Amino acid sequence: MTEIKLDDKIGIVTGASRGLGKSMAIALARAGARVVLTAPQTAPLEDVAREIAATCGEDRAHVVAGDITNPNDCDRILAETIRVFGHVDVLINNARRMQRGPGIPKDAFHQRFWESDPKLWSGAVEVNINGMFTLTRVVAPHMIARGWGRIVNITTSIDTMQRGKNSPYGVTKAAIDAATIIWAQDLAGTGVTANTLLPGGRVQSEDDPREGPASRPGGDIPVTSMDRMAVWLSSELSDGVTCQRFVGKRWNDALAPNDAAEGCREAPVLLTPAA
Repeated sequence: MTEIKLDDKIGIVTGASRGLGKSMAIALARAGARVVLTAPQTAPLEDVAREIAATCGEDRAHVVAGDITNPNDCDRILAETIRVFGHVDVLINNARRMQRGPGIPKDAFHQRFWESDPKLWSGAVEVNINGMFTLTRVVAPHMIARGWGRIVNITTSIDTMQRGKNSPYGVTKAAIDAATIIWAQDLAGTGVTANTLLPGGRVQSEDDPREGPASRPGGDIPVTSMDRMAVWLSSELSDGVTCQRFVGKRWNDALAPNDAAEGCREAPVLLTPAA
């Protein structure tokens, strides 16, 4: 297995306090990157920063608590990243409105659309779509000015987007894919790429407990399922690769990194030129 080095890279990972975001942030740090961890609450981010410090060394992670739906917080996340680390190379848009949580009934996100709670619907759209846009809108011009950057938007499988009784979650993830396709075309020629990354199955982690492997055919996949692809997409090995979907669980450590990444790529996206 060939290790990918990110020694000069600076990344921002949203939703970095738990689950997939935490795992990807740690993976970037282990590859040599310095990482800004962001989410609404400070305490769990500090726990992740301490874990990174223990395994990767001091000054590898910096905590900036913030709400990505708030434009002022997004400005502050970028400003703090530049103040501490000097610039930004990578933005991993992982934050999402959880389908489960305090005060959210178990089946609240699995209703027929006309039965959906408008407040929960709006909350999911606000975080999963509007928050992703708001932070990326702030960070992208900085990357463009530097002539290099990576935008990685975390999405889900097509069947999850299209499954009945799976709105608003499926709707928001479909919007993320559409946004990525459009943004990749907008960014053409700038040195900044935009791609989507998905686990490729139902993720099991101690931070996001599910009903168990028996609830889905084939069981659950590890929370680390996207780590290798996230590191590859953050590296110069992915130069010129944009507007693509990658499935993290398909990574094969027995292959060279570029070959492993190619094995994770889904069917090429058909682009529609701007009018």
